[in-house]
Amino acid sequence: MLKPESIIRVLLVDDSTLVREMIRAILESEPGIVVAGEASDGVEAIAKVASLKPDIVTMDIEMPVMGGLEAIERIIASHPVPILVVTALTGVRTAFAAISKGALDVIEKPDISPENVRTLVKKIRYLARVDVSAHLRATRSRSAHVVATDAGMQHCSAETGIIAIAASTGGPQSIYAVLSALPASFPVPIVITQHIAEGFTGGMVEWLNGGTPLAVVMAGNGVRLAPGHVYVNPAEHSMRITPQGMILLGARDAAQIYNPSCNTLLSSVAAAYRNRAVGLIMSGMGDDGAVGMEAIKVAGGVTLAQDAASSVVFGMNRVAVERGSIDRVVALADIPVELMRRVGGSR
Repeated sequence: MLKPESIIRVLLVDDSTLVREMIRAILESEPGIVVAGEASDGVEAIAKVASLKPDIVTMDIEMPVMGGLEAIERIIASHPVPILVVTALTGVRTAFAAISKGALDVIEKPDISPENVRTLVKKIRYLARVDVSAHLRATRSRSAHVVATDAGMQHCSAETGIIAIAASTGGPQSIYAVLSALPASFPVPIVITQHIAEGFTGGMVEWLNGGTPLAVVMAGNGVRLAPGHVYVNPAEHSMRITPQGMILLGARDAAQIYNPSCNTLLSSVAAAYRNRAVGLIMSGMGDDGAVGMEAIKVAGGVTLAQDAASSVVFGMNRVAVERGSIDRVVALADIPVELMRRVGGSR
């Protein structure tokens, strides 16, 4: 749920003056973005969110007086505003817990490289338009607390052989919500490509693993897929699945704009599993995954997309829907039960 475009007012929160100055310099060189203020700890951040009413907050995690996790929780409870966690690699494992507190995304602290600058600016522009209150209502409503159970698989068959998930901005929280509602006895493997910075996959895997009875692991080259396991694409590699159910990791695909590439994973799943594949495309910027979802549909598999209301960014999934590649659009709260139904053989 996006608000109309306007001047974006940013609050920078970091205990390092140098980091704040760097981010300020990057943002103030961009048209339509202004830095409304700065804070060096969580307590100051809470006060400035209330007084300055920024459109978005960039938040560090490790800070004196009050850390980012507590500050995020308090800000979301009292003055819901988009929060982008900007962290160093050393803080990645803690940073993903911020998603559970209400932050929308996590990125690495920027340097002067053009790629990192573009990533920061693009996320600021997208996330600043998210209506956080409406997003929270959409993601927490209806069956959000209903856990899918084995009863959903009472007519289990061998029709479905794999679940393949593609996600980008807003993806980690959506993936967490889905995996946390699936049982340990889930009868097929799940493979995931999530756009994420290099070095961040391990922290996301650890965070996801703590919230689901499924076994979440970082995908390894030559590993054979197993039921009840979730394999996350390492950010440094492209990932493909063979007809024998084996993971192949390779160099990032130079032909793809986005890496790790959702299209690469989904297309390989389409070729390997054909009508036994279920593809799910979730929240994210851009159009990566749309080609792969079309491949799964053409191969006779099932294609699902997260709906607009529960997506932080209705981008990748929107493109797939508009291209006619999606069989069903599903609210985030209903995806776990839908996946259980699909692996139960009820087509």
